[in-house]
Amino acid sequence: MNQDNKEIKEKPEQGPQQDSPKEPQQEPQQESLKEAIVRQAIEEEASDSSNFTLRKILGGDILTAQIIRRQIWLVILIVFFVVIYISNRYSIQNDLIELSKLQTQLQDVKYKALSTSSQITEKSRESNVLDMLKNYKDSTLHIATQPPYIINVPEE
Repeated sequence: MNQDNKEIKEKPEQGPQQDSPKEPQQEPQQESLKEAIVRQAIEEEASDSSNFTLRKILGGDILTAQIIRRQIWLVILIVFFVVIYISNRYSIQNDLIELSKLQTQLQDVKYKALSTSSQITEKSRESNVLDMLKNYKDSTLHIATQPPYIINVPEE
């Protein structure tokens, strides 16, 4: 009886499969085929990402790795900030160079103003003015021998 039951059980199982001949069998095969392709792609990417060589990096194969493709926006953001950092540093260095030039120019002008001021002070001293008046005899200016007069103006 056990053998008869097995045969009976096997026959009904075969019957429904025969009604829809190939459709149920193709779906599991297609799913397993899709799964196999996905699994193979993941394995290839995993094996490629673990063996980075200089040739793969310079050839651009590193950019096809799943890790890089997922993080591309982060890489772009980092590159953007690096460019800003470099340009900012370049700008600051140019500003510092210009500031240094202006400081040396200011110092030169201060020294020139100081020397001019000292020359004017020396020439405007009373003794130097008197010597210049004596040397130039055509001048009508001379040293006063009398004290200045006080003139009173009556108010009206």
